[in-house]
Amino acid sequence: MDHSRAPVLEALEAFRRRGDIAYGPPGHKQGRGVDPRVAEIVGLDVFRSDVLSLNGLDDRRQSQGVLSQAQELMADAVGAEHAFFSTCGSSLSVKTAMLAAAGPGEKLLLSRNAHKSVIAAVVVNGVEPIWVHPKFDTERHLAHPPEPEDVRRRLREHPDAKGMLLITPTDWGSCADVEGVARVCHEFDVPVIVDEAWGAHLPFHPALPVWGMDAEADLVVTSVHKMGGAVEQSSVFHLQYDRVSPEVLAQREDLLGTTSASSLVYATLDGWRRQMVEQGLELLEAAIHRAGRIRAAVADMPGLRPMGREVVEEGLAADLDPLKLVIDVRKLGMSGMQATEWL
Repeated sequence: MDHSRAPVLEALEAFRRRGDIAYGPPGHKQGRGVDPRVAEIVGLDVFRSDVLSLNGLDDRRQSQGVLSQAQELMADAVGAEHAFFSTCGSSLSVKTAMLAAAGPGEKLLLSRNAHKSVIAAVVVNGVEPIWVHPKFDTERHLAHPPEPEDVRRRLREHPDAKGMLLITPTDWGSCADVEGVARVCHEFDVPVIVDEAWGAHLPFHPALPVWGMDAEADLVVTSVHKMGGAVEQSSVFHLQYDRVSPEVLAQREDLLGTTSASSLVYATLDGWRRQMVEQGLELLEAAIHRAGRIRAAVADMPGLRPMGREVVEEGLAADLDPLKLVIDVRKLGMSGMQATEWL
């Protein structure tokens, strides 16, 4: 596929060049009605680019295929069979993924080191949570992802479970054995959903931990606004195999998602994909090198201890994202939370 293309950005550029006026939302009419004091701070171009996909970038029938083309390019870039853009962040994407795998009253294995969105999905979807406890790191007071045998044990105890939701990488970069968990789930013929909110960058450099699609995961949710270059609320579902129907996933997203999707989100997702395909290897190589240099400098400072590959060597995690810098500050006589407040 031609990854020099960015269909959403191209449609937005054409819309602005034509000077179209959409006779519908948004009410500010590409900034014509915005308070100049607001535009002075956030920029008038933000409003000029705030266009609905339907009757804006595309017609109501989506006959130009602007969004579908962008999603196909994203899927191709990361080796997925399908990709769906979400403008409500991975919080909504996780809820949607869970609803696509299990319905009210059905069981779903959930990693206990879960984000608020997982708990909210349990309430909203009415699924019965079967908690899989992570591996607690008593030395660092962190929770690392559960292991394949933890998942196998819970599936044996609950053979009627509809699937597993795994969180990896964690906020501090420790990673699960995604392939091992996926193969256990597939033995029981259930999907594994990976909440890879902190892993949008993983497909684009071989020195980074394995990307969920490459590790046999069925459904992967990423937050491009976390580790990528898209605006806040930018999220993508990635899907492969047939354990989760793409039609069902799209329907669930339509059920929960907004009918006024932001083209700012779509456009920046589209542009980030193009950047990663064209320049991602070089950019991430520089970032990995920089992170290593910082980690080495911190290790030489009194009272500071950066977390490194020892968590993998100790068997606490399957891998570690080198771009996450975690520093133990206890020898300074303070907690990590106190250090964060000070910073």
